[in-house]
Amino acid sequence: MTGAISTIKRGGARFYVDPSDGRIKVPGVTGIVDQLPKGFLRYWAVKVTAEAAVKTEDVWLPLARRDPPAAVDYLKAVHRRQASDAANVGSMAHDLFERAARGEAINPRYVHADVRHHLRWFMEFLDEVQPVFHHLEETVWSDQNQYAGSFDAIATVGGERVVLDWKTSKDVYASVALQLSAYRYADRIILAATGDSIPMPELSGGAVLHVRPEGWKLVPVACGPDVYRKFLALRQVFDWESEMQRGVIGRPIARGGATETGTERRAA
Repeated sequence: MTGAISTIKRGGARFYVDPSDGRIKVPGVTGIVDQLPKGFLRYWAVKVTAEAAVKTEDVWLPLARRDPPAAVDYLKAVHRRQASDAANVGSMAHDLFERAARGEAINPRYVHADVRHHLRWFMEFLDEVQPVFHHLEETVWSDQNQYAGSFDAIATVGGERVVLDWKTSKDVYASVALQLSAYRYADRIILAATGDSIPMPELSGGAVLHVRPEGWKLVPVACGPDVYRKFLALRQVFDWESEMQRGVIGRPIARGGATETGTERRAA
């Protein structure tokens, strides 16, 4: 069996396709963790929009005089553009980290300026911590709880085998514990090179390598059974949001009001 595992998008969520038969599709870990409420994002979006309104008045104000709806569209998309820029930096950095972890020589001259410092700090991490990598950028699958996801690395660090996640975000957020617990307690790893499955090795825990332009830090993350149970609760919420809620409201069995000539009774 050969070929990397494939994914599809459905209803805005990412689903993994089991390469063993191509029929079984399960949601991704990230989409499940995204079921957490993120009220702080609303305030962040308001903040960056207000900042853009102050800093880019020379852009949107003339536009507002000519085409007010276009100016509104420009401002309301500010937070999406900023998030997209951050995601692009993260993608470029992850690609470099994987290549470096595999031992590839990377010439900094050909590295994008936005991630040149990230690569520098990742190389320093490799030199100082000396992790031993067992798996890089592979897919885990849970047959029991029906989900899948892609981890950055499984490595031995300080004598303990852990699941690692590279982060380039502004901070390390608590939700990463849910993510790492899902990887840790999956049933198997599906190897990208062959599509074959191997049992998930027993892990001591998890950690985040947080790399920013100004430096790096290796942060331990609690991702034991208690955290995993919370992830599984979100797995149920995912089913509710993606499927179950559509069928819970039936047709009216009685109606009334000013527009009705009488009471309508129908079978549910």
